[in-house]
Amino acid sequence: MERTLLYEGKAKKVYQVNDRTREIILSYKNDATAFNGEKKSVFPGKGRLNNEISSLIFTKLREKGIKSHFIKQLNKTEQLVYQTEIIPLEVVVRNVAAGSITKRLGMKERTPFNPPIVELFYKNDDLKDPLINDEHAILLTNISLNELKEIKEKALEINETLSEIFQRIGIKLVDFKVEFGRLADGWIVLADEISPDTCRLWDVETMEKLDKDVFRQGTGDLIEVYEEILNRLEEQK
Repeated sequence: MERTLLYEGKAKKVYQVNDRTREIILSYKNDATAFNGEKKSVFPGKGRLNNEISSLIFTKLREKGIKSHFIKQLNKTEQLVYQTEIIPLEVVVRNVAAGSITKRLGMKERTPFNPPIVELFYKNDDLKDPLINDEHAILLTNISLNELKEIKEKALEINETLSEIFQRIGIKLVDFKVEFGRLADGWIVLADEISPDTCRLWDVETMEKLDKDVFRQGTGDLIEVYEEILNRLEEQK
């Protein structure tokens, strides 16, 4: 399959394969970054794990009626997806206090949020992805107030479905980050990836962290943790 490299990010390479169908290939890398790229490392096998985990999750979300850019998994490290115009927002849904919010607001880790909290971050590496409000989001992106409302509603719908998926395999969905993109016809859909890179996941019984925090905090083996997530998801196929 002929391809042209369009873009290389921290975790993936993006290839154009067909101008007429607006389909692209996401190729997952073995690189891991944290703290806005200040901490970096390479883990052989990480790209395969994130691709397979994300493919499984996107498939499960599609079965629940949640639309995304995902078409199919091509091989161990690549997905075929619809090309979208990415909206430069990171939408974070928090069910439990962890990570940056505990430092920002002085909250104790494991404080539950009911209802969940939705936060918006402006995707800009130079500015280190700052936290923004709704007015900022409309000013800085190409979305309307109604579209921002739609994005937040979709994020909460994804949260409900993801929480059920992970609960069935003994995992608590603490928080997660999603991105959205606009298709050629104007529809806004879920894009990017959903993996232990973009979610905080804790074992329900032990509260063991099963996500990229083991790399951020240097507390465990990233590959072993991601393998555990994939194995549990595959058991629920």
